[in-house]
Amino acid sequence: MMLTAANHGFMGQALELAGRGLYTTTPNPRVGCVIVREGAVVGTGWHEKTGMPHAEVLALKAAGARARGATLYVNLEPCSHHGRTPPCVDAIRDAGVERVVAAMQDPNPQVAGAGFARLRAAGIAVEHGLMEDEARELNIGFVARMTRGRPWMRVKIAASLDGRTALANGRSQWITGEPARRDGHRWRARACAVLTGFGTVRDDDPQLNVRGVDTPRQPLKIVVDSKFETSPSARVLQGGKTLVVGAVSDAKKIASLKEAGAEVVIIPNDGGKVELFKLMEELARRELNEIHVEAGTKLNGSLLQAGVVDELLVYLAPSLIGDSGRGMFHLPALTELSRSKALKIREVERVGEDLRILARL
Repeated sequence: MMLTAANHGFMGQALELAGRGLYTTTPNPRVGCVIVREGAVVGTGWHEKTGMPHAEVLALKAAGARARGATLYVNLEPCSHHGRTPPCVDAIRDAGVERVVAAMQDPNPQVAGAGFARLRAAGIAVEHGLMEDEARELNIGFVARMTRGRPWMRVKIAASLDGRTALANGRSQWITGEPARRDGHRWRARACAVLTGFGTVRDDDPQLNVRGVDTPRQPLKIVVDSKFETSPSARVLQGGKTLVVGAVSDAKKIASLKEAGAEVVIIPNDGGKVELFKLMEELARRELNEIHVEAGTKLNGSLLQAGVVDELLVYLAPSLIGDSGRGMFHLPALTELSRSKALKIREVERVGEDLRILARL
């Protein structure tokens, strides 16, 4: 592919447009489109939410007759199947577009190169791979669900500089400052679901909703509660949808939670706890792309041991709590440092007085 500054600029615009759907497109991917003719942008569009027109269709509508002979830039391969909306490849062909430049192939098995093939069969030049890394990052949850059958899991932790997430008595409000807490809500907002455990519900009685962010959508709330001990009056059950996942068939407790508005599922492992890997597969079946975890040390450790954690979002406050405080992960003792979990640091940024570290397993 002949890569020019202009190519990167137009794809950058498509990615910026796609990012406007960061909080709203789920379960669909975030997609933006730019149509260029003779070096000038003649149409743009971005996908807002499921059931609404795709980015390519909106951009073609904006371009009108000027789309004929133009180049279409899009961050994801145009769809070729009938889903909730008609195939975008048909609209692109009918509009007379001459060339399509896509950042990446669609990982959805229903597309997976079929869109490119149909465009080429219609005589349209197709190129892909431009700014692919950026495109993959934008839709990392969608890619994960489509390629491995599990959502992307991000574990958010707020801790003191010595790695303590709460006092010995469980109190944790507030370790980090207001700017860090506001930033955390933006990460909640992009997720399809916010997951916690019964211990956090008992100790903190959190709402687990998104506040202070301009978004029309609230993520699903998920409580991992093996024995269904969550109180029907818990704030997490008020406002919005809540899924309580347990491991026992306790008819009375389940009925009480359902009366409070919760959905209940039972996914047990052999030890009487929730089978976390199967839970992630169930969440993928429900078309959830990104899971944002805000839990305590025990569930954090269990998720890590189950192999379902992809990323850590850690806020470190400039304070010390000491050894009596609760840690980040409850894990078995190691006898060799070589067996510690290796991470890759992706970002380190200052947020107010705190540090935000993004690391991947």
